[in-house]
Amino acid sequence: MRHTPTLSLAALVALASPVTWAEDAQQEGFIEGSRLNVLNRNFYFNRDHRDGPAPSFNSNKAADNGYSEAWAHAIIARWESGYTPGTVGVGVDAFAMLGLKLDTGGGRNGGRSSFDVMPVGRDGQARDEYSKVGGAAKVRLFDTVVRVGDVFPATPVVAAGDSRLLPESFRGVTVENTSLTGLTLQAGRLHAMSQPVSSNLRDNFVTFYGGAVDSPWVAYGGGDYAVSEHVSVSLFGSRLKDVWNQYYLGTSVTWPLSDELALIGGFNFYNARDEGRQRLGQFDNDIWSAKLGVRYGAHTVALTHQRNNGDDDFDYLRQSDSIFLDNSIQYSDFNSPKERSWMLRYDLNMAAYGVPGLSFMTRYGRGSDADYSHANAFYMRRDSNGDPLTEQKRWERDIEVKYVVQTGAAKDLSLRVRQATTRATAFESDLDEVRVIVEYPLSIL
Repeated sequence: MRHTPTLSLAALVALASPVTWAEDAQQEGFIEGSRLNVLNRNFYFNRDHRDGPAPSFNSNKAADNGYSEAWAHAIIARWESGYTPGTVGVGVDAFAMLGLKLDTGGGRNGGRSSFDVMPVGRDGQARDEYSKVGGAAKVRLFDTVVRVGDVFPATPVVAAGDSRLLPESFRGVTVENTSLTGLTLQAGRLHAMSQPVSSNLRDNFVTFYGGAVDSPWVAYGGGDYAVSEHVSVSLFGSRLKDVWNQYYLGTSVTWPLSDELALIGGFNFYNARDEGRQRLGQFDNDIWSAKLGVRYGAHTVALTHQRNNGDDDFDYLRQSDSIFLDNSIQYSDFNSPKERSWMLRYDLNMAAYGVPGLSFMTRYGRGSDADYSHANAFYMRRDSNGDPLTEQKRWERDIEVKYVVQTGAAKDLSLRVRQATTRATAFESDLDEVRVIVEYPLSIL
């Protein structure tokens, strides 16, 4: 898939944008328009593999009892400058992040698995601290911003994950354009990534299910368009060189029936095909999810269905958020070959009951019919006899409570408690996990 047309489109739209925008830009200075934000994140995570040892990553064994636990604290500082005056403005984005171990041990730090709270060395010990420091230069021309350096893309095909102690980042070039009302165009070409537990900003690419891949770059392009106040559409494509081409189409609908009542719906579709040297073998996967629900006052109930029509796991970059499927939840993605799944979700906003900032969510998903009979060698899963796994099933139940302080000195301080339970046949683990996340954002400038 070629991404040059998307980049060219962004440039053409930028050149056609009104000159008045540039006049407004001249009023903002490099220092005057700068912002400095510091996020304190306190992160507790435990995961109990009920049926044996925790699965390891990169062949390093985790605790034999299958129990992983870690408590850590992060300080995440981000500085975004304004732009120099003029039609073409220049600026800088920079960040410094520090992760500190508060409590964990060699027998329960999760090893080198998807637990991923603190870096773990070859001796099996978690590091006491680690850090990330990086930045990007940026140039603004009318409504187009180009960034070069360490970036945090947010698209359905390439997205920097932020579900662990420190966020994930990528290194390369990104372009964003907002010239037309309701339309945001994005494109980029990235040649390295940095996962949540890595201090190295130039790591090679790793996928969640296929593992490390020898790929020189990933490129993406597409856009989000708000058709109206109630309807939005997204269309994106990406290429992980010599691994895959991915294409995404998504829609979201909210249809008010009254001041208190609204119907909600959505649809997500991915197609993933092998590309170039086929570093993860041959595959051609279609996976989709659909949602239908109702919102009444403080209550939202939604039913979703998801299905993978391919013969292999639907894969994505490791620990990234680039899987916009309704049934990709706290632990399970429900994305195994031929797997079909249903999920029921309930949300409650307690502001309507006099407690603004307090919310509650619970969901239950069940998948069935996972079949590895025709999976390629990179995604194949077999039973103890060496036969491909078939007729695999799983379910997951999640509960989440979150409170955000609304006023006072602790305004925007948030506390989130997340609990997940999942049970499965041979292809997945039975586990229970708890995450407690406290975040306190500070705006310094």
